[in-house]
Amino acid sequence: MTQKSEPAMVPESAEIAVPVAVSDAAWTEALPQCRTIAMGAALAAAAARADPGPLEISILLAGDEEVRGLNRDYRKVDAPTNVLAFASGSEPPVPQAARLLGDVVLAFGTVRREADERGLEMADHLAHLVVHGVLHLLGYDHEAASAAVAMERAEAQILAGLRIADPTADDESEGTRPQRER
Repeated sequence: MTQKSEPAMVPESAEIAVPVAVSDAAWTEALPQCRTIAMGAALAAAAARADPGPLEISILLAGDEEVRGLNRDYRKVDAPTNVLAFASGSEPPVPQAARLLGDVVLAFGTVRREADERGLEMADHLAHLVVHGVLHLLGYDHEAASAAVAMERAEAQILAGLRIADPTADDESEGTRPQRER
């Protein structure tokens, strides 16, 4: 399993680094611009953070089996899922250093199947799930209905800024939309 990393192309003033690694070549075969899409979505979501200062968000575009292993080992769920978010919870080792916000891992097969089933563009679904994962790193969750509503609103606002329609806008009501894994 090879991982190719592409350095973040972020203006220095943004103080956000987003390295994107690809461990499943299916991502780049199906969506050659997957790194750029993931990076842009992560930057847009990170702009919603409350605490200023430099930070880093690591993204891994993986395959279903790799994500299944992570899901099994860390969440005790032996199945692939679309996106996992692992918050670092640690402070930078030295003052002024970038704080690692955490890692977002996406499973190609699951993401592609969901996009096909829902009639979504794969690029838009990837962006949506990256936003979802980064919001988890920022402390959002969807365990309680009120928290789910807040997270869904944040997702919709960020996606609108990326010119991506809210894929859950047609669902019956906020807070009852299908939950994504974390």
